[in-house]
Formats: sequence, structure tokens, C-alpha cells
Amino acid sequence: MRILHIVLSRGFAGSERSTAESCNAQCERHDVALVLRRDHRRNGASIRDHLDPRVQCFELPRFWFTRWHLGRVLRHWRPELVHGHLRRATRLIAQLKPPCASVSTLHIGVNGPHFLQMDGLVCNARWQVRQLPKSYTGQALKAHNSLTPHRRLSAEEIAGLRASWGVQPGELLVGGVGRLTDVKGWDTLIAAVRSRPELKQLKLVLFGLGAAEARLQAQAAGDARIQLLGFRADVKDCYQAFDVFVCPSRFEPLPRVVLEAMDAGTPVITSTADGCRELVEDHGGELFPIGDVPALAALLADHVARPRARHRPDLSAHDIAVSGQVMLGFYRELLARRDRQLLTEADAELAL
Repeated sequence: MRILHIVLSRGFAGSERSTAESCNAQCERHDVALVLRRDHRRNGASIRDHLDPRVQCFELPRFWFTRWHLGRVLRHWRPELVHGHLRRATRLIAQLKPPCASVSTLHIGVNGPHFLQMDGLVCNARWQVRQLPKSYTGQALKAHNSLTPHRRLSAEEIAGLRASWGVQPGELLVGGVGRLTDVKGWDTLIAAVRSRPELKQLKLVLFGLGAAEARLQAQAAGDARIQLLGFRADVKDCYQAFDVFVCPSRFEPLPRVVLEAMDAGTPVITSTADGCRELVEDHGGELFPIGDVPALAALLADHVARPRARHRPDLSAHDIAVSGQVMLGFYRELLARRDRQLLTEADAELAL
């Protein structure tokens, strides 16, 4: 197949990581290209740094004639299937109506009518499937957010990471990974830690960048137990050094970071946001109501008093090798459906 992915966001977070994994897995046996914006790099991070060299890239201007340039790529590269990621890419595909099968992944949800113009929609979470309107006439796939299992670190590597963050023997290390934005709920986590000053044996490290960084730094100021450490390219190593991973999001489609923590064997605490709840229900963990500082603080205190054993659930359905084959099967189904529609239209024209 000739598969063209489009992602017009910046930086390298969950949506970009998912897109890169799909491109890299598919280019093993198929012709794969990726369209991205020219200013794709943000805070030094970009999806391009994580792509297989066999993935061909096309860069578009951020604002000027973006749709025209994308149309030119479509005419030049002539994909059999175009796969949009996030709202802007999906909107442009809907406007251009390319002569090929179209699909979009609901990294967030159906947040625009253009999603309903796609031949296929990939839903990573059950709540996204339930959200689809009955008027949608395309095909929907309940997929599993892909996961590339990470290597196991040695005890010496883990000890080195903990020491680099100033964690002493016997201290409970709480970790968080993600964009520093209001929707991620890091203010709830910091408030929960600060509400228990008596927990001297607790340390919190947060990895990520974002618009809320200054506010979060100010909120954490004066508490030596809390560190905001910015972006880290090898963050998947860090999960194995955490004693507990917390995802306090106010909204979360299906958090890749929770899957990565589970792959590392790290016990997880998450908010009751839909995507978080789904992963905890499927694979284990603990929940607290969204934004409930006392409830989260109580869970953290309990982890200090009774540290949990490491736990690696069966995540095989999310393995990129498995989820990738499911995605390719969905592509083939969309292509076959499109061929049937074209034949039907041709027969109708002949009948006239």
C-alpha cells in the first residue's frame, strides 16, 4: 500500500509518538510518507527525530497556502490511503476530498464535523466509540493505543537515575510525564503533595514542557520534594525508576503515558477521566475523582505507608506488532469498501 500520514501539530507528545510508531511499523512493508508543518520542532523536540529513514517527509508552510501545498503532495505522491491525525489535518483532508480512502484517528474525539466525512475513524477508547453519532456512515475501528515495549533497565541504571534526582534510599519516588498544560491536572498533583508536608520521605518529579510551566513552578516553589525537570528524550527509561506514576488529567482520551508506566511495571494512580479509567479497569491501578486534592493526597500517603509491588499487566493487545496488523487490516477493509462503492457508481452510470 501507499499510505500518507498527516500530522500538523508541533513537538513530540502522545499524538506525535503514536503517529511515528505507525509510520515506522508500516514502512517495513509499505510505501509510507508523512506530511508535517515546517515549524514542527517545539522546545527542541520533533517527530522527525523519531522516524525511520524509509519514511518520506513533506513539510508544509504553517499558514500560507497550506491546503494548496497539501493538495500538491496528494497529486504528486498519489496515496491509496490518507491517514489524518488531529483536527487540522482531518479538516484539510475533508476539504480536499482526495481520490483515495481517508481515515482519521480520534486522538481526542469528534471535535469537528470534518471527522464524519472520513471513510474510517480509529477510536482508541470505548468512550470515543460511544460518542460517534448514528448519522456517521463510515467504518469505525475500536483499536488499542499502540505501545512499543521498552528495554529493561539494570538495577545500576535505575539507581543512577534515582540518585541523579536526589532520591535517598527509603524515599517514595512519584513520577509524572506529559505536557505542562491545565488539562493535564499537574496543579492537582502538586497541591496534593504540598497538602501533606509531613510526608518527608516522598519525592515528586515531573517531566514535560508547556504553557503552564511558570505557574506550576510558582506553585511548587519552596518545597524541596518537588522537581519540574523539563523535556527528556529518554523519558521511557524514567518510568522504571518511579515507585508510583500519577496521571491527574482533567480530560484524557487514552493516555499513552499510563501504558508506558504499566509496561515499566510501575503502579499507577490516575484520575477518573474516561481514558484513564478505561486503562485502570482493564489493567489495574487506583483512581481518584478528577481534581480531588484530598483524595489524591490520601492515596499518596497510603503509598508511602504501604509501597505497592511492581506489576506488569498483559499489554499484548497494545503491542505495536499486534495493533499495527489490526490497523493494516482496517486499511484494507476501507480500500475494499471504496472499490465496491466505485463499482456501484460505475454500474449506475452505465445503466443511465
